[in-house]
Amino acid sequence: MTPEQLWNEYKSINPAIGDDFEAWAFGVEPDQLADLVLKGEKTATASAYDLYQIDGEPIPQAGTFDVILDGQGQAVCIIKVTKVTVVPFNQVSAEHAFKEGEEDKSLAYWRKVHEEFFTEWMAEAGLAFSEETSVVLEEFCKVYPID
Repeated sequence: MTPEQLWNEYKSINPAIGDDFEAWAFGVEPDQLADLVLKGEKTATASAYDLYQIDGEPIPQAGTFDVILDGQGQAVCIIKVTKVTVVPFNQVSAEHAFKEGEEDKSLAYWRKVHEEFFTEWMAEAGLAFSEETSVVLEEFCKVYPID
């Protein structure tokens, strides 16, 4: 299903959402992570703040809706962003790591994979990763399809 088709389905039951939406896939393992969102196990994500600055994009905002895509660009579900904070990498909490829902949901695992991910993506943009790198933490809930 295309993002537009899923959006229009949801709009038929929630017309107040309007016509504008963002559609995106997770940067690493998009199929697996989208499936975790669909199952309700993943209710948070993280991204590097500096990459938004380089791209001239605003950081996500609470109250907005996004279409989550799989690795083939097909719509999987719609989420509502409920909370956005920016903190240094070394201050990400175990609670946030658990909400990301990956592997054993531990902070140790979260730090390992995100340090690798951020180091690689920031290097591609000519930036260096450090423990003090600002991270955008998003919390969200799946709103469609309804279980």
